[in-house]
Amino acid sequence: MTHAAPAATHAVPTGGPAGSGAYVLGVDSGGSGLRVALGRVGEPGPLATTVCAEPVRTGPGGIDAGHLLDQLLPAARELLERASAAASAEARSDAPRPGGTSAYEVAAVAIGAAGMATLGERLRAELPGAFADALGVRRVALAADAVTAYAGAVGQRPGAVVAGGTGMIALGTDLKEWHRADGWGHLLGDSGGGAWIGRAGLDAAMRAHDGRRGGSAALLERLRAVFGAAEALPGLLYPRSDRPAVLASFAPEVAACAGADPVAAGILRQAAGHIAEAAAAVCPAPAEPDGEGGEGGEVALTGGLFRMGEPLIAPLREELARLLPGAGVTTATGDPLTGALRIAHALAAGDLRLPRHPTMLFVPREQETGQREETAVHSEPRSE
Repeated sequence: MTHAAPAATHAVPTGGPAGSGAYVLGVDSGGSGLRVALGRVGEPGPLATTVCAEPVRTGPGGIDAGHLLDQLLPAARELLERASAAASAEARSDAPRPGGTSAYEVAAVAIGAAGMATLGERLRAELPGAFADALGVRRVALAADAVTAYAGAVGQRPGAVVAGGTGMIALGTDLKEWHRADGWGHLLGDSGGGAWIGRAGLDAAMRAHDGRRGGSAALLERLRAVFGAAEALPGLLYPRSDRPAVLASFAPEVAACAGADPVAAGILRQAAGHIAEAAAAVCPAPAEPDGEGGEGGEVALTGGLFRMGEPLIAPLREELARLLPGAGVTTATGDPLTGALRIAHALAAGDLRLPRHPTMLFVPREQETGQREETAVHSEPRSE
């Protein structure tokens, strides 16, 4: 198969594990804003979380690193000061830290951001130095949101995650390289995602309105209840800059009709087929009994798409059983914020096993010594 990027040398993290009194920060940056979680080395889960409701700006130069820092650093300092004040006197240090903070050590920061892979150049260039100056932290990982979704859903094991919402992307790894399928947006892909389901449901409704084959009277009724007259829908939809979200808003209506309407049920079966195909394209094969990397074949589902429940999940399980016999299908154990915090914990412990990549999971070279192969992202199915 074809590599998306040439392989290069990379290295393992420097230094031993951080002390148990140190803190770690996990960050999830997406369309709804910035979420920050604070944890402590050696203790699972977050100590506290906070939300910055303003999404980080994206401009001609990509994701705005300054805007992210303007929101993140005050939120991080507030979490750290609160945690430090609550800690025992023995766990606090009177020595000042760089940037004017005190009484705490930050061992690692991991940030997952929507658009990191394609729009994160400024973040990769500016954030490691900014965190060293402001918080004294020198272990930083910058990840695509699909990677933090993977870490939240699967952890550091081989497997695959399907992240479904308005769009849909599948990401898998055998802990040697990443494999990606779909996530190409509502015009080129995201097949089986919320916008895809909503558009298919509206198409069936408009067919019923016209008297064409494949129409659904039930979905036409729901179209009218949600949007008004069918004839007015193009004028409501086409001028919108958020068309994918508008289309996806109709997906729950399709799920609600699926129990009694065969057209709606058929749309969800088609969606399940697309999702299962993407998962099968990226899921690693089970390792040989004497092979490395542990078991393969785990598929985790994460994202709001799967809150539709059984109308989508039942046919999806059937399709996954057909395409990936023996694979374990699970609900994600954590969300992308959980994944970012898990990556920060692993980085602090010197135990980050997920494959590094220059855009998918970036760990600055100056943090590292030794040699390790860096991975490419495969966006074509593996040859059998």
